[in-house]
Amino acid sequence: MTLAPIILFAYNRPSHTLRTLEALALNELAKESVLYIFADGIKENADSNTIQKINETRDIIKSKQWCKEVIIIERKQNFGLAKSVIEGVTEIINKYQKAIVLEDDLITSPYFLKFMNETLHKYEKEEAVACISAYIYPINDLPELFFIKGADCWGWATWKRAWDLFEPDGSKLLNIIESKKLITEFDLNKSYPYTKMLREQISGLNHSWAIRWYASAFIKNKLCLYPGKSLVNNIGTDGSGTHDGSTNVYDTEIFQYPIILKDLKIELNKKALTKMTNYFKALDLMGKEPPIITQLIKKIMPAFLLSVYRKLKH
Repeated sequence: MTLAPIILFAYNRPSHTLRTLEALALNELAKESVLYIFADGIKENADSNTIQKINETRDIIKSKQWCKEVIIIERKQNFGLAKSVIEGVTEIINKYQKAIVLEDDLITSPYFLKFMNETLHKYEKEEAVACISAYIYPINDLPELFFIKGADCWGWATWKRAWDLFEPDGSKLLNIIESKKLITEFDLNKSYPYTKMLREQISGLNHSWAIRWYASAFIKNKLCLYPGKSLVNNIGTDGSGTHDGSTNVYDTEIFQYPIILKDLKIELNKKALTKMTNYFKALDLMGKEPPIITQLIKKIMPAFLLSVYRKLKH
C-alpha cells in the first residue's frame, strides 16, 4: 500500500499549528509519510501583530522533522483559505492521485493516518465513494462506519477521480440543486442550512471551498465514509480567528484506538443520517447562522461590513 501525501494549510495561528503538527507527528505512519505544508502569505495592510504571528507560524513549521519528509511552500502573497486549499489540493493530488488534507487547527488521533490510508486503499476503485472523513460530530450510538451523501472538510481524504468533480462555480451548483428540487435533501432534511451557505458563497459573503466540495459530490450522488467515533477534533472554533467568536458545540472526544475496517455496503446509511439530522435540529440551526458559519463570515469580513450585513439580515 502506497501511503498518501498529507497536505496541511497554515496561516497565522502558531499555537494551533504547533498542536496540530505535534499530534500528527505522533501518528504511527508519520515517519513513513510525506507532508506538504502550504503557509499562506501576508495580506496587504496587515498589522504588525498579524505579521508576527505569520512569522511565528512559519518558524514552528520549520522547527522539526514532523514526518519522513516535509516540503514547505511559503506563499509570498495571501491566497486566502479557499484559493489555498483548492490550488494546493489540486497540485498535490495531480501528482500523487490521492491526498490526506488537514488545516492548522485539527488535532488527530495517533491512528488517523492509518485509518485514512487504509480506507483510501480499500475504496480507491469504488466510484461511488468520493471522500473519507475522520471527523464526526459528537453523536452517540452511531454505526462503526457509515456513508453519508456528499463530502466533508475537517480531516479528510480523497482521490483525483473524485477531486476532478469539484466545481468552483457556486452558481452552477445551486442551479442544479434547485432545478432537481434537491434543497431539502441537500440541507439534511431541513436540519442544516447548506443552501444558505452556498448562496452566501455566491454573493461573496463567504468564500467557503468546503460548501462547494460538499455540493459537488452531492449532486453527483457520491458518498463520504465516516467513522462512528471521531479521529479528529477541531480546536479552531475558539475565537482565535481575525475577530471574536467561538463555539464548543462541535467539540468531540478523539478516539484513541485503531478503527478496524470491515466490508460495508456502499450506500447511504439511513440510521446515521437520521441521527445526524436530529443532532443538527437540536442545535436549531435553520434560519440562523450555525456557529461555524458565523465565525467563517467574521474571518473574511471587515468589522464595518459585518455590522451592515447583520443589519440587512434583521
